[in-house]
Amino acid sequence: MTSQDEPDLPLSRMAVEAATSPAATVGVREWLGLALLALPTILLGLDLTLLHLALPALAADLQPSSVQALWIMDAYGFMIAGFLITMGTLGDRIGRRKLLMMGAAAFAVASALTAFSTSAMMLIAARAVLGVAAATLMPSTLALITNMFADPRQRALGFGIWTTMFALGMALGPVVGGVMLEHFWWGAAFLIAVPVVGLLLLLAPVLLPEYRASQVGRLDLASVGLSLAAMLPVVYGIKQVAKDGFELHPVGAIAVGLAFAALFVRRQLRLADPLLDITLFANRAFSVALIVLLFGLVAVGGTMLLVTQYLQLVAGYSPLVAGLWMGPPAFAMVAAGVSAPLMARYVRPGYVLAGALGLSVVGYLLLTQLDNSASDVAIVVAGFSLAYLGLGTIAALGTDLVVGSAPADKAGSASAMSETVQDLGVSLGIAVLGSLATAIYRRTMLDRMPESLGPEAREAVGDSLWAASSVASVLPAGLIQEAQAAFTAGFSSAAIFSAVSVSVLTVLAAVSLRHIGVIDGSEPRN
Repeated sequence: MTSQDEPDLPLSRMAVEAATSPAATVGVREWLGLALLALPTILLGLDLTLLHLALPALAADLQPSSVQALWIMDAYGFMIAGFLITMGTLGDRIGRRKLLMMGAAAFAVASALTAFSTSAMMLIAARAVLGVAAATLMPSTLALITNMFADPRQRALGFGIWTTMFALGMALGPVVGGVMLEHFWWGAAFLIAVPVVGLLLLLAPVLLPEYRASQVGRLDLASVGLSLAAMLPVVYGIKQVAKDGFELHPVGAIAVGLAFAALFVRRQLRLADPLLDITLFANRAFSVALIVLLFGLVAVGGTMLLVTQYLQLVAGYSPLVAGLWMGPPAFAMVAAGVSAPLMARYVRPGYVLAGALGLSVVGYLLLTQLDNSASDVAIVVAGFSLAYLGLGTIAALGTDLVVGSAPADKAGSASAMSETVQDLGVSLGIAVLGSLATAIYRRTMLDRMPESLGPEAREAVGDSLWAASSVASVLPAGLIQEAQAAFTAGFSSAAIFSAVSVSVLTVLAAVSLRHIGVIDGSEPRN
């Protein structure tokens, strides 16, 4: 092994080289190292979805507002997306194993702070720090896999295992949260990270060699600041529009964010070593694949939040039972993740994506048919399983399409973009669909609250279903059922939004990616 980075290759070129060059020799150490890297990867996915089932219990304990609750949910994912490319460059400069160990230690500390948070604002801050720490782990693990496995086939297998572990962590989040809530308080689930990080810090110096790039670009701090200044005001504006309507303050925040985004793009085009290579977007396949990844995950990320709330707050299941109901969707996602690459050997990847997204549309349409009857839970599980099937396909083929569509010397930047849009998509989904469902809930409940209702109870019922559930014992008979019906109406509207947006993605994938050949290395992926 050498400390010099090997150039990343598109996966189709990997396949060609695998057939024409002798395989590099790897030993037990590399495979054990890959198993070790799987541990923080599972944690990354786990923390994206861990709070979905814990939110009602958390809300009863910390009493967050609806906007604070959304920030609690997605501060982690937004900070990952904001710092991912930056941390990738930092790892090149100081060493990828070193950054991995530093980030893992910070992740454990932030997890403990999250677990023992005593207020909504403390929890938001802890989740934000957790996201920054997680942003060090993603590029470090992928970069180490690239260098540990020189043979293209083995490297592709390593990437596949990484993707599967990340998706598995996302799927296990609600289940683990449900099991932990059955026996402990809502913060206990975050303490799982502490022993895992301890094992990583103990074994990393033994199993993971250090890698530094001999020639790296300068870390442009102005670009880092501009990227955050572009993203965070837009997210804040979206949340405030859902709460207060199109007033000057939230609209102004969105406008400020878009202005910073324009400055960010302009600066990247002028820099010799940009934080993000904007010229990659000139490639049609690259851009379309990123759009599919981003908006596909917007739909499924927001729906995941609403499904977990529905199972507890409307269907009335305990966190453990609600987590177990998330098992069939998780199985559908894993099955799709395994089968999609195999199908793409015989069917063009664009068509495989389109087929899976089409089934997801059917799932979202099922979620619009809820009427608070006994059969609704079966409809929710079936519909979300189809949505998760699309997620598994996107997770399996998305990175391949993005990286394979980029020139060989820019594959590293393309891979970072793939990770960024996936995290951003989940967080945007929580913000957008959560805000949409909340807005419809409030509009519906505005005319359904009796005049005799006290001010505190009125504020809780008018805020959200989880807030109404926390004061259910003092509400008039039938009002909590009205609140559940209002939540279901918001859920159905969000599902309509997802069905329409994923329908557009289905057509886009089938038409714009149809020129990409099957994954056998016989055709260029551009």
